Amino acid sequence: MGLYRRAFEHGFRRVDPERAHHLGFRAIRLGAPVLGRLPGPAGEPVTAMGLTFPHALGLAAGFDKNAVGIDALGALGFGHVEIGTVTGQAQPGNPTPRLFRLVADRAVVNRMGFNNDGAEAVARRLAARGRRAPGTGPVLGINIGKTKVVPEDDQAAVLADHATSTRLLAPHADYLVVNVSSPNTPGLRTLQAVERLEPLLEHVRTVADSVTTGRDRVPLLVKIAPDLADDDVLAVADLALATGLDGIIATNTTIGRDGLRSHPAEVAEAGAGGLSGAPLTARATEVVRMLRQRVGPDLTLVGVGGISTADDARERLAAGADLLQAYTAFIYEGPLWPRRIVTGLRA
Repeated sequence: MGLYRRAFEHGFRRVDPERAHHLGFRAIRLGAPVLGRLPGPAGEPVTAMGLTFPHALGLAAGFDKNAVGIDALGALGFGHVEIGTVTGQAQPGNPTPRLFRLVADRAVVNRMGFNNDGAEAVARRLAARGRRAPGTGPVLGINIGKTKVVPEDDQAAVLADHATSTRLLAPHADYLVVNVSSPNTPGLRTLQAVERLEPLLEHVRTVADSVTTGRDRVPLLVKIAPDLADDDVLAVADLALATGLDGIIATNTTIGRDGLRSHPAEVAEAGAGGLSGAPLTARATEVVRMLRQRVGPDLTLVGVGGISTADDARERLAAGADLLQAYTAFIYEGPLWPRRIVTGLRA
């Protein structure tokens, strides 16, 4: 058992998960000056969406919601970092406790509720950081979503809310993601229906283009849930092709609880929310495979959900993913984990 695993088993797992996250992330940021002097892992570069990624593995949205540690996370070995989800208005998220570990399943349940500082504050932070020249930092994705107080059945309000985030954040993004698949904002997943999704993506595309003149077009992706029926997955694939979307991120967390090893009482105590980690591996891989078969070779697919080992990563790439993202395994495996995966992929 490695040093981090021993520390997790005998210390970290006894700390409230959200508090442990903040403590761990603070340590990463404090270590940024040292981390920044380390050579990056020797990965195989990936060209996708007109961007060059140093390797396939990135950090999924949810870890750095407010753009406070992008470069420190890149120095740990992530080739791209997706911040957010950022909403048009700042919001505190759901009441605590709202983050739970299911250790026996190497899984996490969260019902954070898009807690973040809001698009204006995040945009100021990104402006102070400045855009990085290619090859001098991780590729930066910005994940945006609906503010909770905006009614999901008021299409004009939903469009205006996303326009606010897009206008403020697209100028700082290497790529932009519309997140319509979190289970923790009431009604959000209804936006995955193609008749709701198409005008939303088209509006975000128009606004992004209007605020990024003079630079390359910002790639636009959508993030979908693993709980979509297969026909709905294929409908999103068709929509992506029809609207000229640059990519799909598959998948977000699941509301399902089937096949868990954790004691039912522990699962019940965790309660509602999105489940991430190893239990998602099979379904997330299946969704990527379906999407690739439907969209052909050109659309970028980002595989996320249950990637814990280099074998998991290879399987997701073989299923059709161009890029990979992870989060939960990072929690369980520690700060050296990204480099191990990148090295394992190259081997």
